[in-house]
Amino acid sequence: MSDSTLSVDLNSDMAEGFGAYRMGDDEAILRIVTSANIACGFHGGDPEIMASTFALARERGVAVGAHPGFPDLWGFGRRNIPFSAGEIERLVAYQIGAAQALSAYAGHPITHVKAHGALGNLTQQNAEVAMAVNRAIKAVDPSLVCLVIALGHQQRQAAEMGLTTASEIFADRAYTDEGHLVHRSQPGAVIHDAGEAAARVVRMVRAGAIETVTGKAIETPIDSICVHSDTPAAVTIARTVRDALEADGIAVRNFLK
Repeated sequence: MSDSTLSVDLNSDMAEGFGAYRMGDDEAILRIVTSANIACGFHGGDPEIMASTFALARERGVAVGAHPGFPDLWGFGRRNIPFSAGEIERLVAYQIGAAQALSAYAGHPITHVKAHGALGNLTQQNAEVAMAVNRAIKAVDPSLVCLVIALGHQQRQAAEMGLTTASEIFADRAYTDEGHLVHRSQPGAVIHDAGEAAARVVRMVRAGAIETVTGKAIETPIDSICVHSDTPAAVTIARTVRDALEADGIAVRNFLK
């Protein structure tokens, strides 16, 4: 950083429609966030949606990354599928390649990789899966930043492998006292109130710690905040979070700047 201002990135997962089906208001979200994670065709996305979203992100000055997940259109990539570590490595490499191709086509190359859904959660809690994802990133392009869930195996392993990492927390998801995301099947797992999400984010960024459901604080670097684009209040939450951060004197900018 060129100054001492506290700053944080704001990211969102997008391009998660498929064919005639649309998921989330990507155009509106891209007016707010500083990073976009683009689905690569396995849990959502296709060449048309990928190319158009990369192009729109370029117009808006939003950094882009690959968002690989399990090949699970039916379950939106949020179901655990028992692939081997080697299979996961190749699935991720395949999707990074797709994102590199379509982002180059759109004139806006990717700069990071963030695992999606069930795969992303496993990278936090399962060392073997985390290593598979990291190996794929390093093999395809070691200059890509690993956007990782805070306090997980992937963050530690990637750093040990010489990869650049950015640590992510979630504006709209609750945390357990172990630092894991509360499972979506549990009450209160997803935070729908924009004001509540924004106030919580400001507290966490200022404290350098995530807040758990019991009020416990767990220290962690916070480089980026995710707002999911597929929830009904996504645009409102994203705008409220950004406004709250800036009102508190926290700059919102991509983690590479």
